[in-house]
Amino acid sequence: MSVSEFKEEVLHWAKKVGVSPKEIHVRKMSRKWASCSSKGRLTFSYDLLSQPKDFRTYVIVHELLHLRYPNHGKIFRSLLKLYTGLTFKVMEGQWEGKVQR
Repeated sequence: MSVSEFKEEVLHWAKKVGVSPKEIHVRKMSRKWASCSSKGRLTFSYDLLSQPKDFRTYVIVHELLHLRYPNHGKIFRSLLKLYTGLTFKVMEGQWEGKVQR
């Protein structure tokens, strides 16, 4: 997947979630899949582009939700499940150690 295709995927989900990221960046990240700044900037790891679609979707929606909910509280987890069909705990456990970095 190219960076431009990935950014289109992020914007697709942003519309569904009802948020508007100010900037979307893709760069090398050695310890995280993504991050979200308080100013609305989303940064994703290049490595995410080669991961399975379900995992990419989870990471994208996770970061987009942080634009509205800065923590991992009950509302955040409920919306993450609503949009992805996966729970926060299940997804974290399911992918831990199985996704190549």
